[in-house]
Amino acid sequence: MKKFILYFIILLSVSVIFLSFKGYFAEDQDWPEYLGGADRNHYSSLSQINTTNVTSLEPVWEFHTGDSGQVQCNPIIVGNRMFALTASNHLFALDASTGKELWRFAPEQKSPANVNRGVAYWEKGKDKRILYTYLTWLYAINPLTGKPIASFGDGGRVSLKSGLGDDAISKFVSSTTPGTIYGDLIVMPLRLDENAGAAPGYIQAFNILTGKIAWVFKTIPHPGERGYDTWPADAYKNSAIGAANNWTGMSVDRKRGIIYVPTGSASFDFYGGNRKGSNLFANSLIALNAKTGEYIWHFQTVHHDIWDRDLPAPPNLITIKRDGKSIDAVAQVTKSGYVFVFDRENGKPLFPIDEVPFPQSTLPGEETWATQPIPRLPKPFARNSITENDITHFSDKRDSLITIYRNANKGPFHPLDFKESIIFPGPDGAAEWGGPAVDKEGIMYVNSNEMAWLFSLSKKNNTSTVSSTGKSLYLNNCQTCHKADFSGNPQSGYPSLLGVRERLGRAAVTNLIKNGKGMMPGFTQISDQEKQAIISYIFGEEKQEVLSVTKDKYPDVPYQFNGYNKFLDERGYPAITPPWGTLTAINLNTGQHLWQIPLGEIKEFTKKGIPVTGTENYGGPLVTAGGLLFIAATKDNTFRAIDKKNGKILWEYPLPASGFATPSTYQLNGKQYIVIACGGTKLGMSKGDSYVAFALRK
Repeated sequence: MKKFILYFIILLSVSVIFLSFKGYFAEDQDWPEYLGGADRNHYSSLSQINTTNVTSLEPVWEFHTGDSGQVQCNPIIVGNRMFALTASNHLFALDASTGKELWRFAPEQKSPANVNRGVAYWEKGKDKRILYTYLTWLYAINPLTGKPIASFGDGGRVSLKSGLGDDAISKFVSSTTPGTIYGDLIVMPLRLDENAGAAPGYIQAFNILTGKIAWVFKTIPHPGERGYDTWPADAYKNSAIGAANNWTGMSVDRKRGIIYVPTGSASFDFYGGNRKGSNLFANSLIALNAKTGEYIWHFQTVHHDIWDRDLPAPPNLITIKRDGKSIDAVAQVTKSGYVFVFDRENGKPLFPIDEVPFPQSTLPGEETWATQPIPRLPKPFARNSITENDITHFSDKRDSLITIYRNANKGPFHPLDFKESIIFPGPDGAAEWGGPAVDKEGIMYVNSNEMAWLFSLSKKNNTSTVSSTGKSLYLNNCQTCHKADFSGNPQSGYPSLLGVRERLGRAAVTNLIKNGKGMMPGFTQISDQEKQAIISYIFGEEKQEVLSVTKDKYPDVPYQFNGYNKFLDERGYPAITPPWGTLTAINLNTGQHLWQIPLGEIKEFTKKGIPVTGTENYGGPLVTAGGLLFIAATKDNTFRAIDKKNGKILWEYPLPASGFATPSTYQLNGKQYIVIACGGTKLGMSKGDSYVAFALRK
């Protein structure tokens, strides 16, 4: 008996020791979903890499895709495999411990495609699938072989237009963000045109086994549906009106069966005279029954949007403390620098929100909404307006910048008209598609842009006789971004077309116009003959004596947008005072900021003794139980690790190209890795084609 008791005590002691070491030698852990999980919190419980040892972090492998350009992918890791995308949106699998390629899937059509920020993974028993989009298709791919699953849709793919109605068949529809999975369903984000004539941005759920449509929620309501009275009676069948789409992705509370869907503006983005009303469910956070698509609650963050104030990132599912109680909440960041926080079940605001009056439009035909919702807390994480004193002091031509400022419309939600308006923060935020990270204590970490843009409208040129068919088509479809003289606006992200014939050739330009690339949509609404006419005009091949009479397809939109133009100084730097990019920690329990730092460095300035200014940034942070934030995102090609408690930078590493993406972390064989996509290209940076993984030095 005594021997048995002694044996039991020894066995118990060994078990305790084993359990203690189990915490130290942590088990393998995946990054199985976009942004880390269904809550979209960019959070990992891994802590092997922490504040005490992060200075020992070093690259352990680099994978070159062989396909350079914008790569904004947040890779997923399941088991020992990493699944990610190239710049041309080809899907591949790697051994996550070595970076060795296992397989690659390139659809039959190998033309350039829009950027894509990730893929979704699903499994049920032995059935495993990667759900991924290319052009207008949703594919189901076997994660072991990289081959399409033939039983899904038509030979492994279904059209993203399936539930949008007949009017969408000829319109541009794509996706830049992975779908959200609930059970055997995947709910898909859509990227649409932002001009008059966009497809409707209905929310669609597809069956993962068959590819069939399971449910559709109409964001531009039909008669008898909730929100119908917030539009003109015929808005749902007006082919000029579309969008109100989710393009950023969604979060899902799988326990409650609720999916949270943020939407963008209705099209045309900058004029709403043909869509008078508040326009539900554009610019809204919508809670839906994930199984059926039935409405539960909503909140509209911008009424009758004419400023391109899309909700820019998936909402975060969080738990906060209030009066000693835990509340499951959902937090939504915005391009304006606000954070809206709601009770997850009923949509009740957890901080007061005021309907604030703003100036009304004097543009003939336009009717703006009298008020806009502004939360009292949390405090905004970006400036919402600028004064004359905020015009940069770095410029030798400051007087001319002040003149632009004085002559412009300014202030939040000032209606657009023929005069230039300063839009601040601009159409890329404050918050952008990278979205914020949130830790288990309810602290949100959000990176932000502070870039002012200049917007204006002009009357459409309805004199229909022009010098050539190609010229007419170019002026109607292309000049907003690329200018009438083909010079573009490179500093604002719109390349020159001068010399494009020699650089790319006709076949490549045809593919670009048809399918889009980067953030340029494909022009599927124009015929192949019209595409070739545009190319002939750009290439200087079109005979100018040919006359053409064009008919305005959308006469109820009498104005055109004059282009996305950043407010810059003569050297291409922002025309306002720094910071130009920030990273902010916000306590969502109280609504107060804990700290804010400039994010990104312009070495030309710091060498002169100018404090760090921050830069424009794209891609979000990663937060870990090791007390760290990892973020690239900036245009200075630098990957950073930051102490989440105080914002102190603990580690920096130069990347082969700017990492305009959100990093992922995972653990294999007892080793924690951090991986980031390095595609560069955006913001005029050099191109890259690699994924780089880091781990602690042995």
